[in-house]
Amino acid sequence: MEEKKPSLSALIPVAVFLIIYLGAGIYFEYIHPIKGHNGFYVMSVVVSFFVALIVALVQNRARSFEEKIRICAQGIGDENITIMIFIFIAAGAFSGIAQAAGGAQSTANVLLNVIPGRFALPGMFLIACLISMAMGTSVGTISVLVPIAFGISQHMGISVPLAVATVIGGAMFGDNLSFISDTTIAATKSQGVSMRDKFLVNFKIALPAAIVTFAILVFISLQGGTGQAHHYDFNFWQVIPYIVVLIAALAGVNVFAVLCAGIVLFGIVGLATGSLTVVTMLQSLKDGTAGMSETILVAILVGAIGALIKSNGGFTWILNFVKKHFNGHIGGSFGIGLLTLVMDIATANNTVAIVMSAPIAKDIATEFDIDPRKAASLLDVFSCIGQGIIPYGAQLLIAASLAKISTISIIPFLFYQFLLLICVIISIFAVKSKGEPTREATSAV
Repeated sequence: MEEKKPSLSALIPVAVFLIIYLGAGIYFEYIHPIKGHNGFYVMSVVVSFFVALIVALVQNRARSFEEKIRICAQGIGDENITIMIFIFIAAGAFSGIAQAAGGAQSTANVLLNVIPGRFALPGMFLIACLISMAMGTSVGTISVLVPIAFGISQHMGISVPLAVATVIGGAMFGDNLSFISDTTIAATKSQGVSMRDKFLVNFKIALPAAIVTFAILVFISLQGGTGQAHHYDFNFWQVIPYIVVLIAALAGVNVFAVLCAGIVLFGIVGLATGSLTVVTMLQSLKDGTAGMSETILVAILVGAIGALIKSNGGFTWILNFVKKHFNGHIGGSFGIGLLTLVMDIATANNTVAIVMSAPIAKDIATEFDIDPRKAASLLDVFSCIGQGIIPYGAQLLIAASLAKISTISIIPFLFYQFLLLICVIISIFAVKSKGEPTREATSAV
């Protein structure tokens, strides 16, 4: 369905959500705290999004309610939303059975024995970077590693939000650079550049942020003392499924297939070692998938709200605003970045944000003499920054669900994402004119 003319009012549902969810969290956490309660758990993210959906449905009375429902259905049925829901279900089942079978605990203990105690955090960051680059998905990486990070944090006395944020940071680094990531594919194809050239431009921005993040984590680790010196017990058979999963991830196997294989392996190992019975195995799968229910509901609601906002002209308004108010090479680069960031905040999906922003980004790049390789990199970087920070995005939601903490508690420790923002801003000011594109930069791979 064609979009209406540009309309700022179409973005009201996003504002309503932010005011209700963040406003309630801030009020109950800092202004009027409730003893024994986390302020950001008082207001459900699902309820907040549902109120925003009602607002979106009330808008544009020229359309019938039935027509609006069809638009919502189209948004919910989007390929990216469908894939995310399948991954959420598999990730929940994987986490549940891995915990029940003792795999998460044994794997955490193996890592504690291998990685020097005080360097568990930087070690987890590097592992997350490598796994995410291999898998091409931050959500899949988070699903696999957060249970391990949670176990390590409990043993080492490390802040759980800090440990989880460390995994998310590494996951976003790899997702941003991976050749098989859907964000990379969307950014390069839309701008007509090769993945290799986009990678080289992207790497110069992401690597400094990763190095500084690693240094910060080393510093924090050194401040924590020498760490535990004794040996941690583990059952190697319970570690094997994780090893298989990590190897498959490094080999670039589809994340959904990786998680499903992990579920089967943990079931077999759990039954063989006696850590699971048929009843406890089925119960763990039930509990694991049930734990993802809120995350799945958020994905569904975001898909519906995003479709309504788009049909009401909200995204068109954003696109036109950026094109009108940003000029010159530096201004155009910031325009591409801001456009992508706002789109990600509105849709909570970095791939969708890139796809929506790409056409106008290409026009901006042409008009203001921005190298298409840099334009593709800006699309990917800013989408990953937004997606890795927003508390209602899939990455923070699934990590918080697995670690049983609030998404807001993770945000202060997202060092990599904030440093990546600083690095990309520096890169925009550092490059004032585009270089001569290589032959590979003229066509997408």
